[in-house]
Amino acid sequence: MSGLYDFVIAPFADYAFMRLALAASLALSVAAAPLGVILVLRRMSLIGDAISHAILPGVAISFLVAGFSLWLMALGGVIAGLLVVLAAGAVSRVTVLKEDASLAAFYLTSLALGV
Repeated sequence: MSGLYDFVIAPFADYAFMRLALAASLALSVAAAPLGVILVLRRMSLIGDAISHAILPGVAISFLVAGFSLWLMALGGVIAGLLVVLAAGAVSRVTVLKEDASLAAFYLTSLALGV
């Protein structure tokens, strides 16, 4: 029993940064749960995965341009994510492709460009 306490509970009791990480994780999970339900009910569950992978080329390009600047890398990722969402929406409006198919195409393309 002592081994389990030392492994699971003791880090949260001993270290303040672990308590802060636990509080942040709980707050994020409470905030993300309703959004996840809405996205699943609207059949848009791929959008979170697509945006999270679409930011990779923006982060990589901003790293190559500006070096290890966290603010510029975050800005590059946000711009890349917005571009993918806007492009996927435009393609789904102009062509016969559904939104999820165009999101998947842009998601895979941007992931390949980022790697």
